[in-house]
Amino acid sequence: MSEVPLNFWSIYQHGFARVAACTGHTVIADPHANAEAVLRQARECAQDGVAVAVFPELGLCGYSIEDLLLQDALLDGVEQAVAAVVEGSAELLPVLVVGAPLRHRNRIYNCALVVHRGRVLGVVPKSYPPNYREFYERRQIAGGDDERGGTIRVAGEAVPFGVDLLFEAADVPGLVLHAEVCEDMWVPVPPSAEAALAGATVLANLSGSPITVGRAEDRKLLCRSASSRCLAAYVYAAAGLGESTTDLSWDGQTLIYENGMLLDESERFAVGDQYAVADVDLDLLRQERMRMGTFDDNRRTHGARTADFRRVSFELAPPTADLGLRRRVERFPFVPADPDRLALDCYEAYNIQVAGLQQRLAAIGGPKVVIGVSGGLDSTHALIVAARAMDRAGRPRSDILAFTLPGFATSNHTKDNAHRLMRALGVTAAELDITPTARLMLQEMGHPFASGEPVYDVTFENVQAGLRTDYLFRLANQRGGIVLGTGDLSELALGWSTYGVGDQMSHYNVNSGVPKTLIQHLIRWVISSAQFDEETGAVLAAILDTEISPELVPGEEMQSTESKIGPYALHDFTLFQVLRYGFRPSKIAFLAWHAWHDPASGAWPPGFPEAKRVAYDLAEIRRWLEVFCRRFFAFAQFKRSAMPNGPKVSAGGSLSPRGDWRAPSDGNARAWLRDLERFDFESAAAGR
Repeated sequence: MSEVPLNFWSIYQHGFARVAACTGHTVIADPHANAEAVLRQARECAQDGVAVAVFPELGLCGYSIEDLLLQDALLDGVEQAVAAVVEGSAELLPVLVVGAPLRHRNRIYNCALVVHRGRVLGVVPKSYPPNYREFYERRQIAGGDDERGGTIRVAGEAVPFGVDLLFEAADVPGLVLHAEVCEDMWVPVPPSAEAALAGATVLANLSGSPITVGRAEDRKLLCRSASSRCLAAYVYAAAGLGESTTDLSWDGQTLIYENGMLLDESERFAVGDQYAVADVDLDLLRQERMRMGTFDDNRRTHGARTADFRRVSFELAPPTADLGLRRRVERFPFVPADPDRLALDCYEAYNIQVAGLQQRLAAIGGPKVVIGVSGGLDSTHALIVAARAMDRAGRPRSDILAFTLPGFATSNHTKDNAHRLMRALGVTAAELDITPTARLMLQEMGHPFASGEPVYDVTFENVQAGLRTDYLFRLANQRGGIVLGTGDLSELALGWSTYGVGDQMSHYNVNSGVPKTLIQHLIRWVISSAQFDEETGAVLAAILDTEISPELVPGEEMQSTESKIGPYALHDFTLFQVLRYGFRPSKIAFLAWHAWHDPASGAWPPGFPEAKRVAYDLAEIRRWLEVFCRRFFAFAQFKRSAMPNGPKVSAGGSLSPRGDWRAPSDGNARAWLRDLERFDFESAAAGR
């Protein structure tokens, strides 16, 4: 079966849909002027490649006109305005979600009209018109909460009418729209919650909400909560200037949330048209719903209400051109760039590790901790976790038996850092040189190195890694301790460890849930938050400046891990997308390019060194993505299947076979490599 060629730069090819929340200057009781404003904004959205554009509640006449809603002249004008919007949408890309009052049977309903390419797809009435405090809607408006399965005549056509409508793009997988109106979001069980269970992924709210002190934050809270609980995008558009200020005022707040994350918002209290525009990740929403089985369990519980939702299909015909990407993509998905969020993440991650180790030690009789300290980042962080665990348990740090175990290529710099750190922390420190034993083992094996040949193969490296672990386990036997592992999540993903009698094994590993890119920030946080004294902080700062290296091969140049297996920045980026969302490699490459192609674009985590703010082009991204796929899917699982206990730290996931990741040890990477072959990277790079 031949693969469909992939247009690499198209957001719609990668599972995104661009949405907009629109507001502007309302002309109260002038439907014709408001229809012109809607179409003006719709044309701008079309030029921007927007799939769904949401406008405020009663936007065709104004929300604040009170009893004017009962005037035939006004309602006739609204019907004419609706017809104008429908006609004007004929050649436009976006689905327009427009607010208007409509006569139906013996009442007036506050409606969301869903319009696309010259036709009304359906009409959704407001379920819960409020009648409290400043609101008096039920004087004019009928509640639509019981309207299901019906039709209404609009612009000369009978169209679906009810709160049970979903609007599904047949040619954009996962784009399923639902609309609710203002107050519907504020009730305990919003219509959008049922719609999400029925399959809606983009939830639109047309709002006329007036502004009072603190209400903007309330709206954010509700939109964020709805998007998070419903595993959906929530697009909110409130009325702006032009509404009557007889007793109220208006701020025109627009918001776009996705799965609890704010993607965009516009300026409040602004003059003129305002938009929040963002690219919603439909793949992400679909993947989150597949993983969270309780989401569908909840659907089954409410099956009587969700099973009879009607689906209205339409063809969006999305653009295939390069529209850019209208959302922030974190370079380091495990490391937020926002300083406050990063500080909170580091506080929680560090204390998760400390609490995990403290509980494990208490549960098994309070043994001593045996740890190998190399002077590198991972063992440094494990050691300061162990030190704090001892402090909290009321035990002396001397119960930590720390050994530095130099081998053939250990540098004086890292060894000195190890000794300085052990002294500063006040642990029981010792040095055990493994080179004589390693030399003897190589000699007894008949390895060429024992005869003076400079052969530094995997056997040469693993003899050293294995001896270090062997010594630590025997020292733990001898001195009543457990071996504390230091290997991190990134190394587990890539299989960058020596299996069995090697750094893959320990009695308990506090770092197994921590990615390489986060560890340096955890250490920075430990320094900045003064978890230890100034002397310890100074040593930690020196260790942060050291190149990541296993120090197993002798030579003049530092042996760099990243020169062999690739940048941990890119590998951790890929790991997050694979582990949390199950994204295709082609999509990961698209996201990685947007995150990494320009070091001057976007925010970096606080404290990240200027000299290390690099860029990666598409060729590099593709090269290391293939390395990741081969190692992660086809090689490293057997090491993960036998990994020791350790706490999950990040919402991005862990690789424990007892927790987040269960996979066959004899798997292969063919499906992922095949996806990488779906497009020509050289042509894609040249076309940018």
